[in-house]
Amino acid sequence: MSDNQDADGRFPGSTWACHACVRGKCEVFGPPGTNQEGFHMNHGFGTGLLCATILASGIAAAPALAERILRADEAPIGELDPAKGTDYGDTVLAINLYDSLVYPAQGASGVQPHLATGWSIDGAVYTFNLRDDVTFNSGNPLTSADVVYSFERLMAIGQGHSGLFEGVVDSVEAQGDHAVVFTLTEPFAPFLASLVRLSIVDSATVMANEADGDWASVWMSQNSAGSGPYVVVSHDPQTETVMAYEPDYFLEPAENYPERVRYRYGLDAPAVRALMARGGHDISSQWLPPEVLAALAESGASLVTEAGLTGEYFKLNTRRAPLDDVHCRRALAYAFDYGTLLQLTRITPETTQGRPMSGALPEGLLGFDPERPYFERNMALAQEEQALCAHDVADYPLEVAWIAETPARERGALMMQAIYSQLGYKVAIVRTPWVLLTERVTNPETAPHVVEIAISAVSPDTDSLLFNMYHSSMPHTWMSSSYYVNPELDALLDEGRMETDPAARQELYAQANAILAEEVPDIYGYELLSTFAVREGVTFHNLADPARTYPVSGFNLRFMDISVPATE
Repeated sequence: MSDNQDADGRFPGSTWACHACVRGKCEVFGPPGTNQEGFHMNHGFGTGLLCATILASGIAAAPALAERILRADEAPIGELDPAKGTDYGDTVLAINLYDSLVYPAQGASGVQPHLATGWSIDGAVYTFNLRDDVTFNSGNPLTSADVVYSFERLMAIGQGHSGLFEGVVDSVEAQGDHAVVFTLTEPFAPFLASLVRLSIVDSATVMANEADGDWASVWMSQNSAGSGPYVVVSHDPQTETVMAYEPDYFLEPAENYPERVRYRYGLDAPAVRALMARGGHDISSQWLPPEVLAALAESGASLVTEAGLTGEYFKLNTRRAPLDDVHCRRALAYAFDYGTLLQLTRITPETTQGRPMSGALPEGLLGFDPERPYFERNMALAQEEQALCAHDVADYPLEVAWIAETPARERGALMMQAIYSQLGYKVAIVRTPWVLLTERVTNPETAPHVVEIAISAVSPDTDSLLFNMYHSSMPHTWMSSSYYVNPELDALLDEGRMETDPAARQELYAQANAILAEEVPDIYGYELLSTFAVREGVTFHNLADPARTYPVSGFNLRFMDISVPATE
């Protein structure tokens, strides 16, 4: 973006706009004297000279027409590199900038073809046939070699969702330009579902931007190299990512799809209310407090919800006393006021941000047991368990952290402080920015005793939730920040990966869920129903129609599936 442009890409005091550079074409030019050459060259499309030549020739550019712009927000920070991203905002960026071999099925479990037209499975060998009509935003054709490179890059970087494939894949080989073969180390039931998290990158563009063997890690954190429906125009991980629609995308967009998207980070509730009141914002994040969402609804916004296979977990640090004792953990779980917490999630009589949980598994995942009772508060049992705890809780003040970017979570921390004082605990509440929390939880010794985090299944398979959260082999991240180790649970989760019969897998994960409910490495607050406020005139198709809803959290916010009015 030129220094002379405003946040919507327009030039103050003029009718000109620079919309995007796509496939080496500048759709609309700014007036002479603006920094057009620098804008285009910064995006690597090599069109700066072309733009400068046209402007110097005196050819008049057409005035900017009304543009369809979508403005949405999310908590910071926004990670562009699909090999590094893990949270909700990262998912939204990945699905809009990149494509995967398969995509979650709509209105059902499982997956559907995406870049792959189909596949065959022979034991541990998966062969995928690729579409032959897909090009990257650079203009390079997408081939099987890009799939191989993308997988190798993900595993070499070792971040993001690489854990889904660690120790699973023996080799990946291209067969011609439009077939790729994955050979697994052994049969692995969640493999197909896991591929929704393998974003395919433009290998030629990425390799051209490598520095000292870094897999272009630095460059990819500021630029996109995908085949997705949008391409990055500008990116500030703390402020916003601006994206422009790719007109040659291989799938048809919704009517009146956004031509341009501003994905903002870190807007507080007052800012969102003010922006939406004057038509300056279109879709809120799901992290707003219920009363703010209710006020937006009263002002004319519609409310839509995404179930997304997501639980709201109070992660208990099982490596720090007193929570290394199961009796202390059970005392906290029995004392917890689930009913009041659910009341706090109520937005309107018709809309809520949560529903009860009976264990670690949200509804819709294998292992969920509808007959299992929901958790309820029981102070008598809490006191019995506290009496069995080996620690003197007066010697161990509990640090309860809440994520600064999600202010509604302070209420859960305050509720814990009030309740647990009745059991003799001293509770210190700590407001912690997300970026600091993700750093702290890499070490159990520095992690808080308790932190409330929404965690989703990252694929349409139970393994992607339970294994990432609870298997002892997983690295310490915000997903696994209870640091729980149980050989019996490990064995069940390992077997669930190998078993291919759905009924048998259901039983294995039901057993795992029962262990987790008994051992309480986390307090299972509620199943999160992510609720968004949507400005009048904007249609969020994937959440307005259950038949169109993707079951995996974040996958519904594919911008090309949203209809927006033109922005003057």
